[in-house]
Amino acid sequence: MAGGWAKDGAEQAQIDSTLEDAVQRARSQLPRGESLDTCEECGEPIPEPRRKAIPGVRLCVDCQAAVDKTQSSVSGYNRRGSKDSQLR
Repeated sequence: MAGGWAKDGAEQAQIDSTLEDAVQRARSQLPRGESLDTCEECGEPIPEPRRKAIPGVRLCVDCQAAVDKTQSSVSGYNRRGSKDSQLR
């Protein structure tokens, strides 16, 4: 139920937009191309099952986990629908 000046279904539109942004961000980070034999960060060999499971993989499991940990701080917060962005 929308209130104020918002149209009916505005909440669902905001949820859909936030979800689409997250999907696009995830797709843009997928590896592409040929997998490397060794990690480009630490130089350790990348196991063959990992290379087959994730085409274009560039990092070993440990280095990828470290990258994922630093990227988890990215918020899925939709600024377009926030009250702060409407007040500016």
